[in-house]
Amino acid sequence: MVLKLFFPQCCNTADSGLLVGRWIPGHNSAVVLAVIHYPFIPGQVKKYLSELQSQTQVDLTVLGSWSMPKEGQEGMDSFLKDLSTIFPQECWLQLSREIGKRGFTCQVVQNNGRLLQDREQKNGEGDKIILIHYDQRKVMLSQLHPVQDVGQKSDVEASELRLVFQTVAQSQPLFFLDKYDDGPLKLSHWQSEGREASIIAELLKQASVPVCIFLTWLLSLWYWFCMVLKMLFISSKLSTCVQSVYRAVHFRTVFSPKKAGTHVEFMRKANIFVSFLVDIALGLLLISWLYRENRISKLADTLVPVADRVAKELQELLEWLMGAPAGLKMNRALDQVLGRFFLYHIHLWISYIHLMSPFIERILWYVGLSACLGLTFALSVLSDIVALLTFHIYCFYVYGARLYCLTIYGLSSLWRLFRGKKWNVLRQRVDSCSYDLDQLFIGTLLFTILLFLLPTTALYYLVFTLLRLVVVLFQGVIHLSVDFINSFPLFAIGLRICRPYRLAEGVKFNVLCQEPGTPLHLMMEINPLKCSSVLQCYRTPTYSCYPKDSWAALCKKLFVGELIYPWKQKTDKTD
Repeated sequence: MVLKLFFPQCCNTADSGLLVGRWIPGHNSAVVLAVIHYPFIPGQVKKYLSELQSQTQVDLTVLGSWSMPKEGQEGMDSFLKDLSTIFPQECWLQLSREIGKRGFTCQVVQNNGRLLQDREQKNGEGDKIILIHYDQRKVMLSQLHPVQDVGQKSDVEASELRLVFQTVAQSQPLFFLDKYDDGPLKLSHWQSEGREASIIAELLKQASVPVCIFLTWLLSLWYWFCMVLKMLFISSKLSTCVQSVYRAVHFRTVFSPKKAGTHVEFMRKANIFVSFLVDIALGLLLISWLYRENRISKLADTLVPVADRVAKELQELLEWLMGAPAGLKMNRALDQVLGRFFLYHIHLWISYIHLMSPFIERILWYVGLSACLGLTFALSVLSDIVALLTFHIYCFYVYGARLYCLTIYGLSSLWRLFRGKKWNVLRQRVDSCSYDLDQLFIGTLLFTILLFLLPTTALYYLVFTLLRLVVVLFQGVIHLSVDFINSFPLFAIGLRICRPYRLAEGVKFNVLCQEPGTPLHLMMEINPLKCSSVLQCYRTPTYSCYPKDSWAALCKKLFVGELIYPWKQKTDKTD
């Protein structure tokens, strides 16, 4: 049997007394949490431990005795050894430290009065007691990954190391008693020299409760208003409305007066709050840059000429398509109809731009103020402005896609007619069918017409699809930037950099001392979680802007002329 004893570093120089801790169930190991100094009354010790057990739900008990040589306490060892009758245990630990030696001597007395070492020496085995020193504060504050909450049910039995971390973390009320308290018991633990606290932090905690209640009420109204807007068709397509709903959900989470019950909820709240602060800071920097040196007016003066330039380029492109583009033989009648139809749309678009030109500077001035709500709001507004300014390109793409899709599906249906097949709508399959001569003749005429019109419709569809994809690519970059700001776990990354022990992936052991006559002493150090694992574990779920379909399905839709909406927000939250 190998007995592992986890001993806190802060108790290495503690005065003689009792070891308080817990035996790890199912494992031959124990965790020492504190040392109760002599003098003490056993009845008060039992009462104090029972109160702690009701608070922490941890089976705290007296593990044994700790002896530290001191003048005037020569008979302390025998006194502490006799306490095993008052605090009966299956195994009673007797730790003692001699002056001038780095290691501890450890004896394990069983309930029958026999020493564990004596029995093991008779069996011919070596020393089986290992003392593992650990930093109590770091272990208490750290979270072992993968995260498994204390109350979470799992089919897999918790590991010994996880039980050690959970025991130290749940025993925080034990560490509230320091040397400045006037109680009858004096303890040694990581806070025994004075409680680690901040008056400012405590005052902020007390003041945050009514503030959170008031903000929650305001956010509920905002959330209701955003959900009403989201029900409208046009509002559901605007990135600004989607971002407003997203922020409203996050604010209700952050400013909820309920305390985070688990580590995952706490990290989620902290990541959202820090992400919101960074978003606001970036938005204020954008405002300070926009409203300096009259940049709004310069931007408004540049916008109208750029729109005219784009419209002129589109006119030249349509005139090129109405001729003989790249030497291709086009259907002249259909080519002229489509070209004039699209040219009329461009004319309407130019008239619309010049009608709005006197108000563009004022619109941009008020739109720039949206950055005070955060950079993500400003980027969402920019995406909506791009969508409005390129609405004519979107119309061209829809017209071309519908015409091309009609042609492709017509050709595929008529091709099945030549083979004596038809599409069964009810059973969603291709069945055999017999056609008469008139049906075959009409089908041949229609197939020939559609086949000769296909190059013209395909060329218009290809050109306007490429233009639409350029706009979608630009909007996709904006949406990815918004998604990155919303989902990036900045608090978790900062915690990983500044205090890496808070997010633990595992531990490593270094040999601390190996002296003859003493157990093996190891030092337990925490291995921090990798940055990639931090991003994977704590990335905030967002309404991602990625396409629902795979790339193969997306290419298939482009080939057959179906409309694609890669900018459309998903209705489900995804990691």
